[in-house]
Amino acid sequence: MSELPVWAALLVGFFALAGSLLTLLGCLGLARLDSFYERVHAPTLGTSFGAIGILLASILYFSVTGQRPAVHEVLIVIFVSLTTPVTLMLLARAALYRDRAEQNGNVPAAAFGQDVVVEAPADPQA
Repeated sequence: MSELPVWAALLVGFFALAGSLLTLLGCLGLARLDSFYERVHAPTLGTSFGAIGILLASILYFSVTGQRPAVHEVLIVIFVSLTTPVTLMLLARAALYRDRAEQNGNVPAAAFGQDVVVEAPADPQA
C-alpha cells in the first residue's frame, strides 16, 4: 500500500468532512422541521450532496494511491444524483394528492394561482 501525499490527504479529508457535515445537516433538518413538505427537502439535499462529497473523497484516495480505478464511486454518484430527486418528487406528489383529497389544512398552495380540484374517492358503502 502506498503512502498518500499531504496535498491529497488534505483534499480527501476536506471532501469527507464536508460530505459528512452535509449529511448531518440533512438529518438535523429531518428532525427539526415541522411539516412533511419542509422535512422532505432537507434529507434529500443533505444525502445527495453529502454522499457526493464522501464519494469524491473516495475517488481521490483510490486514484492517488493507485489501488484501483474509481469506477464504482462514479456509478454511485450517477445513481444517487438521478434517483434521489425522482424519489423526492414522487413522495411529495403522493402526499400532496392525499392531503388535498382529505382536505387537510396545511397543504401548500397551488402553483401560479391554478385551481386544484381533487375528487374524493367514491364511498364504497353507497
